[in-house]
Amino acid sequence: MKNLFHDFIAFVYKQAYACIFWGFLIIMMTLTNYYYPLDDIFYRYDFLFIMALAFQAILLMMRLESMREASVILIFHLVAMAMEVFKTHPAIGSWSYPDVFHLGILGVPLFAGFMYSAVGSYIARVWRIFRFQFRWYPKRIYTIIIALGIYINFFTHHFVYDIRYLLLIAVLATFGRTTIYYTPRVRTYSMNLTFWFSLVALFIWIAENIATYTRVWIYPSQEIVWHPVWSEKILAWFLLMIISFVLVSLIHPPQVKR
Repeated sequence: MKNLFHDFIAFVYKQAYACIFWGFLIIMMTLTNYYYPLDDIFYRYDFLFIMALAFQAILLMMRLESMREASVILIFHLVAMAMEVFKTHPAIGSWSYPDVFHLGILGVPLFAGFMYSAVGSYIARVWRIFRFQFRWYPKRIYTIIIALGIYINFFTHHFVYDIRYLLLIAVLATFGRTTIYYTPRVRTYSMNLTFWFSLVALFIWIAENIATYTRVWIYPSQEIVWHPVWSEKILAWFLLMIISFVLVSLIHPPQVKR
């Protein structure tokens, strides 16, 4: 029991460490929502972008993040910004950014990409510090095809049939029997990989509720009165997790558990 307790403490500590970028963004979003006196000279979104950029630089300088991990995060930032520009277009209007800014592209503040990059940052960091290993990991080409299909569907479902449930079935068929092994301290534990995807998606959904409550972005139904984001969004985050996970797997080739 003593070893289990120590493993639990190590697990919680390392998870918190892996979420450091994510946690920083949530703290900054919350603080600037309740007190931000510089809005007349330096818009809130621009300030959040500079702070996120500075924090990312600090992580690199302190070697808490490798250049390879930062490169994947940058790619995910660019991929996310493309989706943000599309989703916030007036003809689509999936969500919006209610405040003004200077640092942005076509109605999307540059800070928005960091909220997606935080997911990639977490996956890259947790993969390394828990020394992930896998059993029955699918062929890389299958994972890349599914990730591309998910990303494309985020765009096309506004015009043609939404295949997210078919993609979910494909994910379960591809990753359904994959087991992930993680080591908090010395002893190694295991978990079904799709279950891990689900847990992370749930926590992202909770973070999304915090972000919309602080009005970093809002959905059309939240413009007048805030309400919790509908739980169906968990599926969207689950699918987005696959894109993040596959991108990170390009720099952390999955190690097979013997």
